[in-house]
Amino acid sequence: MARAAASEFRRYLSLERGLSARTVEAYCADAGRLLAWAEKRGLDPGGAPKAVLDDFLWEERQRGLKAASLSRVVSALKSFYAYQAIEGRLPANPAEGLKGPRGPKKLPRYLSHADAARLLAAPGGASYEDVRARAMLELLYACGLRVTELLTLRPESVNLQECWVRVLGKGAKERLVPAHARAVSALRVYLSLRESRFKSPAPELFLGRSGRRLSRVQFWRVLRGLGRRAGIATPLYPHLLRHTFATHMLEGGADLRSLQEMLGHADLSTTQIYTHLDASALKTAHAKHHPRG
Repeated sequence: MARAAASEFRRYLSLERGLSARTVEAYCADAGRLLAWAEKRGLDPGGAPKAVLDDFLWEERQRGLKAASLSRVVSALKSFYAYQAIEGRLPANPAEGLKGPRGPKKLPRYLSHADAARLLAAPGGASYEDVRARAMLELLYACGLRVTELLTLRPESVNLQECWVRVLGKGAKERLVPAHARAVSALRVYLSLRESRFKSPAPELFLGRSGRRLSRVQFWRVLRGLGRRAGIATPLYPHLLRHTFATHMLEGGADLRSLQEMLGHADLSTTQIYTHLDASALKTAHAKHHPRG
């Protein structure tokens, strides 16, 4: 993997995905091995069809990799090509349909109700940065957006009167997501400040100090800073708020189909991971309150 590409991919895994240092190194090594394998055979890894990736995985299996390692390689390739698609270098993720050996599913982490409330209250000042942060956090928690979806929103994407947000998700698919009154109120305050602060702003909704679109790395730094300000011990990363939204919605009684629609999942099975979280909470409550628990 070229040094610049490797550095960008490593930063994406660490900052946006919130993966551990060990996992980041393993994913980068796996992606680098694919690129070297493709180059040796005169193949273009950038436009590799699924059949080529299947051949690579078959050779990895022949090397004697165990099921857990093969699953990690599949996850690494999906992350690598997802990042290329996010950056606009590929029209789609060719690794989307790859499947590794089945293993135990890792449940996504999420914030408790108390930690979520503390985080949302952290940007309590009147500065531009705090007003912007408050609007972004409220919107993420209200709508369960991916960070890329949040940062590519435009002012016209938000209907403050009807409390809807028009989101452009994966595969350029649009969806309408409802936003509650607190998120809309925070957006009104931010939009007013945005209008008075910038004469010729970028078209995106959330802007940095110079009036340019806020980057993912900038948002990650804002989020980490707010987490420290709120006294939250859990390391924060953007997708954590999406997991938190989904989990709290299910705990509040939302049905799975509605949640799928709001999250923009193409397949219901992707959304079903959150039912395991809900089931875990039910088991904990059962053990705590049942007479024979």
